Amino acid sequence: MDFEFISIWIGAFITLCCFSFLVKDNPFYRFAESLFVGVSAGYYLSVNYFHQVLKPNLFAKLFPSLFNAGEAANAAPEYMLLIPGILGCLMLLRFSQKLAWVSRFTVAFVMGISTGVVIVTSTQQLLIPQIAKSIKPIIVSGDIWQSFSNFVLVLGTIACLFYFFFSTEHRGRVFGNLSKIGIWFLMISFGASFGATVMGRISLLIGRFSFLLKEWLHLIE
Repeated sequence: MDFEFISIWIGAFITLCCFSFLVKDNPFYRFAESLFVGVSAGYYLSVNYFHQVLKPNLFAKLFPSLFNAGEAANAAPEYMLLIPGILGCLMLLRFSQKLAWVSRFTVAFVMGISTGVVIVTSTQQLLIPQIAKSIKPIIVSGDIWQSFSNFVLVLGTIACLFYFFFSTEHRGRVFGNLSKIGIWFLMISFGASFGATVMGRISLLIGRFSFLLKEWLHLIE
């Protein structure tokens, strides 16, 4: 038996284990689920987190002679990185019932720094560009479709803002009607996003059926 033959049968078995959930929850599906979670966690921990994060950003700068080659091996150690290293180690205390509270220092530090950075970057990269793109002329001379598109954009933006304005009760001709229109725009947006997600999942399903019928059972060419 060659490796390709074994890998095809293993892939077919795991695929059928996942499909068995369509009947009911069973040991085969739980085995495939646990295998997927375990392999994914191990892969990301070893490849992404260690080799792409911890090794180049922490260990290689604290111990350049051990983890670097060439001129980089002679670089001076950056001992300031001991602070984030210690904070990261404190997160492991979550496994201790008595010392789990110590990990809150790391969580608070990360949440505070991340919030400050994200607010600035999100405002510059997301909020301001969205505001700029929503400032459109409602009437475009000689282009009815563009005028209609701009009108829908402006109306949808204002209606959604009214829906999320909770300081006043959503009643009356202004707040009540605009908030209802905002709900419609939100539902259409969520429906389009969900439809795109479903299309992506269906493409994955077609790929698994193609694998089973073509590479495993050889029923199609």
